[in-house]
Amino acid sequence: MSKGKNLTEEELARIGTPRMERAIAAIEAGEKEKAIKEVRGMHNEFLSMHNILRDWIAAIYSYIYKRYGDETLYEVNHAACSFWLKDLMELYPKESPSRRTQMLAAGFRGHLVPLRVEEDDEKFTITMLPCGSGGKLVLDGGYKEPRNLARVKKGQPQTFSKDDFPVYCTHCAFQEIIPIEVLGYPIFITDCPDGDKIGDEHCKVYIYKDPKNIPEKFYTRLGKKKN
Repeated sequence: MSKGKNLTEEELARIGTPRMERAIAAIEAGEKEKAIKEVRGMHNEFLSMHNILRDWIAAIYSYIYKRYGDETLYEVNHAACSFWLKDLMELYPKESPSRRTQMLAAGFRGHLVPLRVEEDDEKFTITMLPCGSGGKLVLDGGYKEPRNLARVKKGQPQTFSKDDFPVYCTHCAFQEIIPIEVLGYPIFITDCPDGDKIGDEHCKVYIYKDPKNIPEKFYTRLGKKKN
């Protein structure tokens, strides 16, 4: 074992400095290549933590479903999603449709994947290419050997009434179930493929300009009725 210090004070300070600050300093110093390296490093650091947290949640949900079943998974999902959806349900209805779309896209960019954003007369549509959380977890083999995360076998509200549904993705349904219960309508809608096609096909997220135009089918798949 070596004795004494292995790193200089400058090196220790650099390790403790956030990548963003290092990137900004490089830009201000006109060091283009160094700035690019720091930005890419910042991306990789965030992606690593993002995927750890995603996998952690997926593993917890999988354990709950395998050991305690559908009802307990629903209860846990409802309680957990209610915690962080509260702020969105207060904020989103106050904003214009275009501003809501910008806000939601900002959240999705946190998954570090490209987005396709489209608009028609009734709604905006955001598509992650591919989904950087649940879809990418499928593509990364999370539901295959040796990781074997659970799939919810029977279609039900927390799976958008689809069978063989990836357990991590069940939280998406509560992003609609809870706002419907509180506000009377979903603040945004996830239109996903069949459970066994998630990952291979892209989910689409709709932001309707007028909630009154949201089709009935998006309520009934969640066991809800449109008012």
